[in-house]
Amino acid sequence: MGIGSSIFLIALGAILAFAVDANLGWLSLNTVGWVLMLAGLVGLIMTAYFWNTRRRTVVAAPRERVVEERVVPVRDDRVVQEYREVRHPGRQV
Repeated sequence: MGIGSSIFLIALGAILAFAVDANLGWLSLNTVGWVLMLAGLVGLIMTAYFWNTRRRTVVAAPRERVVEERVVPVRDDRVVQEYREVRHPGRQV
C-alpha cells in the first residue's frame, strides 16, 4: 500500500466516521470509518518504514584518483616529466 492509498483510506474513514449519519441496521458506518482510518494509518506507517529501510542501502563507488602531469625544463636542455598525485581533503584514497 502506498502513501496515496493510505491517505485516501484515512480520509474516507474520517468521512464515514464523522460526517455520515446513516442507519443501515446491522452495519454501523461509524465503525467502518474507524476501521478504514486504522487500516490507512497502519498502511502509512508500514510504507514509511519500508521507504526508510530502502534508503539506508550504501552503494560503494570506485575510488577516484587524479594524477596531474607537468613538464618541467631542467638544466642542460633536458626535459623531465614530473607526476604528482592530487589528493582531495577529506577523501581516503
